[in-house]
Formats: sequence, C-alpha cells, structure tokens
Amino acid sequence: MAGLFGTDGVRGLANGLLTADLALGLAQATASVLGRGRSAEVRQAAGKRPVAVLARDPRVSGEFLGAAVAAGLASSGVDVLDAGVIPTPAAAFLIGNIDADFGVMISASHNPAPDNGIKIFARGGTKLPDEVEERIEAALASEHLLPTGGNVGRISRFADAEDRYVMHLLQSLPNRLDGIHVVLDCAHGAAAGVSPETFRDAGATVTIIGNDPDGVNINDGVGSTHLDVLQRAVLEHGADVGIAHDGDADRCLAVDAAGNIIDGDQIMAILAVALKERGLLTKDTLVATVMSNLGLKIAMAEHGITVLETKVGDRYVLEAMNEGGYALGGEQSGHVIMSEHATTGDGILTGLQLLAEMARTGKSIAELAAVMTVYPQILVNVSGVDRDRLGSDDVLAEAVVAAEAELGDTGRVLLRPSGTEPLVRVMVEAADQHTADTLAHRLADIVRERLAIA
Repeated sequence: MAGLFGTDGVRGLANGLLTADLALGLAQATASVLGRGRSAEVRQAAGKRPVAVLARDPRVSGEFLGAAVAAGLASSGVDVLDAGVIPTPAAAFLIGNIDADFGVMISASHNPAPDNGIKIFARGGTKLPDEVEERIEAALASEHLLPTGGNVGRISRFADAEDRYVMHLLQSLPNRLDGIHVVLDCAHGAAAGVSPETFRDAGATVTIIGNDPDGVNINDGVGSTHLDVLQRAVLEHGADVGIAHDGDADRCLAVDAAGNIIDGDQIMAILAVALKERGLLTKDTLVATVMSNLGLKIAMAEHGITVLETKVGDRYVLEAMNEGGYALGGEQSGHVIMSEHATTGDGILTGLQLLAEMARTGKSIAELAAVMTVYPQILVNVSGVDRDRLGSDDVLAEAVVAAEAELGDTGRVLLRPSGTEPLVRVMVEAADQHTADTLAHRLADIVRERLAIA
C-alpha cells in the first residue's frame, strides 16, 4: 500500500481502490496512531475513551464506507460521533469545537459520484502532516488495538452538528446580507442541507439550484466545475450574484449579475483588500499558489499587499499560512482559507464573507472584482514526455528565457511537471490572448520535442 495517501487523503473509485476492507483497516490504523495523543491519554486517565468526529458527503458509497470507518474506530476503542452529511469544513470545525481527538471525512470533493475518499483531520481540525500519514499507512500492516468489554468504542449521532456549524458561520460575519439576492449552486452535494439556511439566516434572498442530492448526481453538470448552469440561473432570476460550491463545499466560485465568472483569484483580491481595510490582514500578506493570475499580484502591490507564493495545492497554502500566521490564502480554483474562522477551505464561509463585503460597501460583485485585471492565461498540458528532465534541458531553458524577455513585465511563464502523470504543464500569461496562445504553444512544441520519451 505504498503511497496510499495523495495530496488530499486517500481517494479513488469506491469498491475499486477504496473498499470497505481498506476503510476498516485505515480507521483501525488511524485509531492506533491518533488515538494515543495527549488529549486521548487525558481522557483515558479519566476513564473515558478517545473521541472522533465522522462525516461524509451524500454520494451513495459514503454509506458503506462510513459504516466501515465507524466500525474500525469503535472496534479500536474510539467513541464515534457521526455527524452524517455535512461539508468538509464543517467536519473540521466540529473537531476543534468539541475538542475531539481527530476526525474523518468521507468525500471525493469535486470528483464524480463513483469516486470517494477518506480524509483524516488531526485534533483541532487541521490536516495531517506527511509524517503522520506515513505512520498511519505503516500501521495498516501492524497489530491493531482490539479492546474488549467496556473498552470498545460507542457510535452515536452528533445531533446538533449542523446547528453548531451554522451558528459559527453566522458569527463570523461582520454585517448582515440584507438586500442581496443570491443564487446558490450546491452541486447536489454536502452544501445542500446547510448553505441555503445560512445565507437566509444572514439576511440574503436565496434562490437554490443543485440542491437535490440522490447519492449519484453529486457534481453532475452542476457546481463549481460546471458554472454555465449558475450563469444562466443568475440571469434568469435577475439575481445580484451567484455562488457555486463543489461536492463537499470547500470551494467557492462566483458569478456576477451579468453572468461573468469571478474566480478564486478575484475572490481573494476582494477579501484581501477588505481585511486590510479592517486591519485584519496579518502582515498585509496574501498567500497564493504559483498558478494564481499575474493580475492578482499586480493588484495587491497597488494596495500595499504582499503575495506569498507556494506550490500548487491547498495543503501548501495552509502550511505557509500556519508558519507565518497569515489570515488569508487560497487558490484560483476557489479554495479560500480564512484562518480566523477556519482551518481549511470553506466555500460557504467564503461566499458569506464575499456577500458581506457587497452589503458593507453597497457595490456589486463586478465592481468589487474590478480591483484586479485578469491577465489572459493559457495552460497547455504536454503528455507523453519525461517530466523528470524538465529542469535539466538547456535548449528548453533558453526558450523559456526568450519567452520571458518577450513578455517583459506584462506577463510570465511557468513550466511544471505533473505530480502523477508523464505530463508537463506549460502556463503563459500575457497582456493579450494572442501573445499568450502563441508563446504557450511554441513552448509546448519545444517541450514535446526535447523531453520526448525514447
């Protein structure tokens, strides 16, 4: 099982890679590693068992995988609080809120319904470091905890899980959302039972789409990966703004009143300026990945905000935020992390904060998004090449330097290898689309020629 954990837990086809047996064993291994921490020892000294929060998104395979995880944890002496179908950020919040020892979220996020995943959170609702994931993976092959009698864990319903989370979201708001009409796309996912209620309680007028999960329609033609449905709905209902979540509601993308997409970079720009004005942007710094648009960096500089760049992946954004104590970070894809209120990306929280800024300023989402100019960006995936030679080919390096010289200060070039495939990604930003297209495809041709697999 080497390399079982990916960048966001264990993910794969349910009943393919991700079987009930694996879920059971993974839960037992997790209990062995995380059920022996300081808080667990304190509980055990007081005659109590370690506690874990369990949650899932509504895809059908989550039912049997959740049952397997619950059985694995309880058989290892862990009390399980089953929160049912709630967003991933809700699970992370609840772990910290009740001081649980750890938690497990069963979800494949924006992936299609046949996939699923097991994501493990440490005490406090934080993501696991690589070293802990490696220990859990190693523990799969070790003897598991097998208590008997009254030492086995109990499984009970986390009855007020949604209420706690909704109250937390509402308390995060600096002002109400009265007067704003929003269309919410819940992706037939975990947001369906929470997001509409929260936006209404905050004062917004809400129209809902993608809110009829049946276990197999999650992310199917709706949500943050299919924004055309939301764009049409905003225009049809004459709404002020649209908010799209993904299957587990850790993402947020938006649509303005004219149907234009507001991506994660623009959302971060709006929130960064708002937080700075309120004195809440730690060290006047925003954390973003190298894939964020050049326009974000330029706009932030104009507002006295530094952009700290990380590798692609919200886990790297989180690491940088935790190390520097930063308040805001995220990705172009809509993973936005506001560390004052969350330990992970939270699409509902992000949407609420975005609308709060509209209500506070009286500006439309389009006016707020105009804080940054989005530079034309093209990404070309070059497959069938030796990604490992990317940094060692002199001819390719010279071509990149030449392209950068041609762009000057009006664009940038980024070549990076895929983490999982024989693939190199070529990204070019420029002041105009024609220049971006021309340079990206020119570099892609050189990558294809120079890094071809013999």
